[in-house]
Amino acid sequence: MLKKLLHNTVWGLERLFDTVRGQRDTRRVIEPYIGYATPEHLLVRGRVLTSLRRSDLRAAQSRWTNFKQMLGLFFTDEVADVEVGAQGVTTLSDEEGYFTLKLPRGDVSGWTDIEVRITGREGSVPCPVLIADSSAQFGVISDVDDTMLQTGAYSLVKNLWTSMTGNVSTRHIFPDAIRFVDSLSAQGRNPVYYVSSSPWNLHHFLASIFTRTKLRRGPMFLRDLGLSEGQFITGTHGDHKGSSIDTVLAANPDLRFVLVGDTGQHDAFVYRDAVTRHPGRIMAVVLREPGPGPDSHSSEAMQQIAATGTLMLHAPNFDGFASQIREAANGPQG
Repeated sequence: MLKKLLHNTVWGLERLFDTVRGQRDTRRVIEPYIGYATPEHLLVRGRVLTSLRRSDLRAAQSRWTNFKQMLGLFFTDEVADVEVGAQGVTTLSDEEGYFTLKLPRGDVSGWTDIEVRITGREGSVPCPVLIADSSAQFGVISDVDDTMLQTGAYSLVKNLWTSMTGNVSTRHIFPDAIRFVDSLSAQGRNPVYYVSSSPWNLHHFLASIFTRTKLRRGPMFLRDLGLSEGQFITGTHGDHKGSSIDTVLAANPDLRFVLVGDTGQHDAFVYRDAVTRHPGRIMAVVLREPGPGPDSHSSEAMQQIAATGTLMLHAPNFDGFASQIREAANGPQG
């Protein structure tokens, strides 16, 4: 009862603040996110804000400067009920500024840019969309922190320090992760998706790191940490990752998938549950072992994954795993 009262109070104050602020600031811009495709549609995604916040990177800048720039990424002014459109299809941004345009897919594959406009305003913004190739053998769904990106997410203090005092040039992708994803993607034929509990505010930041390090890009499914009318904090770590996996599998009904994560958080449990929910769809589970490695509960979940007949691979790095996964892909379809 108290939690509900607190939620309703905070939610009402936020909506009032957003309404007053929105009336005063008439600027409207689109922040593009990477979209994806289903067999019938292109899902074009983005967010309507009053302005874009970007880190103005300078060589050898201090951790304090990094911290201020990272903190600034979280102070977005989102705008609700703004009409956006592309190719004759329109929709309204939601209470947090997010929008998804559902366009006819057509006979296309690979990467495409969809020009999205704000109704009544000049100019457009290209929103990239990945359409899985019909010749894809399997897909990849990967976590980001401590799986691809060196973070220290297994330690809250280390995670916050690394995340808030680094910048695009100082954050590091594991070299073995780049090789691993490149090999699995087969020069882009097999689609790669990323699921992470990082907030949507970091979408451009993460995409910039991927570009700099040449980690293969793909649609990201990040987390909304803000308030909603129905929730105090929108979803949990496990719920978010699990539902994102379900979304990707539903969008690619004819593909089996490799789930990639680490043992530092709860990926073993999330992936075990995904294997249970989607029998025959998960071809392999791959877990990096950062820091102290898996605890007894994660080890048990990993054993449960292996007991289903799913290929279960885990080690401090991913070297040598790609060949085993390719062999599994050429084996029985389950």
